[in-house]
Amino acid sequence: MVGGVGVGVGVGPVVAVVDEGGLGKRFWIKARNHTAAVLYSPFFVSLASGHLLPETFRHCISQDVHFLRAYAQAYEMAENCADDDEDKSAIRSLRKRVLEKLKAHPTLVQEWGFELPDESIPISATVKFTDFLLAAASGRIEGEKVPGKIATPFERTKIAAYTLAALGPCMRLYAYISSEIQALLKPDDSNHLYKKWIDSHSSQNFEASALQIEEMLDKLSISLTGEELEVIEKLYHQAMKLEVDFFSTLPISQKTVVPLARVHDPAEHHLTIFCDFDLTCTAFDSSAILAEMAIITAPKADSDVSETRLARMSSADLRNSWGALSAQYTEEFEQCVDSMMDGKRAEIFDYEGLHKALEQVAEFEKRANTRVIESGVLKGLNLEDMKRAGQRLILQDGCRSFFQKIVKNDTLNTDVHVLSYCWCGDLIRSAFSSGDLDELKVHSNELTYEESVTTGGIDKKVESPMEKLQGFNEILNNCNSKGKQLTVYIGGAVGDLLCLLQADVGIVFGSSSSLRKLGDHFGVSFVPLFSGLVKKQRELVEDGSGNWKGLSGILYTVSSWAEIHAFILGS
Repeated sequence: MVGGVGVGVGVGPVVAVVDEGGLGKRFWIKARNHTAAVLYSPFFVSLASGHLLPETFRHCISQDVHFLRAYAQAYEMAENCADDDEDKSAIRSLRKRVLEKLKAHPTLVQEWGFELPDESIPISATVKFTDFLLAAASGRIEGEKVPGKIATPFERTKIAAYTLAALGPCMRLYAYISSEIQALLKPDDSNHLYKKWIDSHSSQNFEASALQIEEMLDKLSISLTGEELEVIEKLYHQAMKLEVDFFSTLPISQKTVVPLARVHDPAEHHLTIFCDFDLTCTAFDSSAILAEMAIITAPKADSDVSETRLARMSSADLRNSWGALSAQYTEEFEQCVDSMMDGKRAEIFDYEGLHKALEQVAEFEKRANTRVIESGVLKGLNLEDMKRAGQRLILQDGCRSFFQKIVKNDTLNTDVHVLSYCWCGDLIRSAFSSGDLDELKVHSNELTYEESVTTGGIDKKVESPMEKLQGFNEILNNCNSKGKQLTVYIGGAVGDLLCLLQADVGIVFGSSSSLRKLGDHFGVSFVPLFSGLVKKQRELVEDGSGNWKGLSGILYTVSSWAEIHAFILGS
């Protein structure tokens, strides 16, 4: 548990500086909640499986003509606003591509193997987007004061930039979605019903168009003020949200595997979500937070602490002790993982072998906790200080909002349990209390106190993978009266492996090399979640299965809470 503590804990984390590129790329990165919502939508999961009902697809692409007309009109307005001849020419070429695609749309659809309906009426979500786009191209921005007559070149260029910001996400989103799906297809898979559509939208030409819009946005925005750039970003994200709304409102009349919480009837199924805390919910290990608190609040080396009832080490001694504990933990943990893989790699999933091997982790974690108690580094911490630290704890992006949406939705028959090795349950509870998440049930170790000050001891409740699994099973046994059980476990550490595998859906968050290495040695398969969902959707349609089942030896990997949110709750 002390592996997250470093000798330099007092100076804070070192953050690498990453070049995120231009405006379009930066906005795209920040919009990953929206992109995950579209990728994991019933429409695209079904399309990727090759089993989206043709009438649903036809309904969707029948809306393209309305979008394309609005794009062409918006580009024309942007071209008229652009001040530079080179910019005008670039925007004109973008408009020309749209007009060509609009003209060729019926033929393209036939090449994809479909026929358009005789008449296409824009649906509400389409109208909302096209109205928004043309309003931006006219300079009618909510909260933005634009002169009745756009007279100066600067004002006109600004409106052109606004238009490109509203257009940018559309092409980039399609390029991204189709590329993600393309990566799942076999090169010679000509039987996939939507392969030609996927090929078209993942082509180099399509990517070039998306890139050209982003480059044009960068150029038009170069002289804008900070406030105007904020408007640009707002327009980009509003356009993305309207795209999400479009795909989430498309009528899907077939059974799908997403979103998990809605495809299972809450009246019959009880969904229990389990989650680890450190580095799954949090950006930093909680032991590092406790170390920081201990060092900051410790007396100086020359202070007289002999009269205090709970005498503490000096801050310098504490820093050295934490550093030594951390280094020893890291070294011995790596040795422990290596020793568990001494034998031959399993050809098939070997749960019993993994369970037995993890007994070494249990012994290791208990020895490490005993060293922490004996060292006295957790002595003298104030309970209220810890609660305040918990409230300021940085959680992973999207984690808090995911749990908030669950607990505030009365229609979901769902419980959430946090199962953690963390030494301090109060830290976890306070971290979630700041988001009105008191309903989350926390199962962890607890620090021991005398009059709200820690004694240095730990009330040990969850120290090993086996104790996590025991807690997991006990919770489920208490939920049996709530209906058929469906379980999801979210975690990313070696200590989570048994629970991840026992759950109906085990979601591996992050990129722990130790977990991957150990799981692989015992025959565990790690599958990207989207890929796994596409396979489940295919099974659901082809043979009526597609059910989630624990102890399958398959774990699903994600890199963000946005993916978890989209999979379980949808948009």
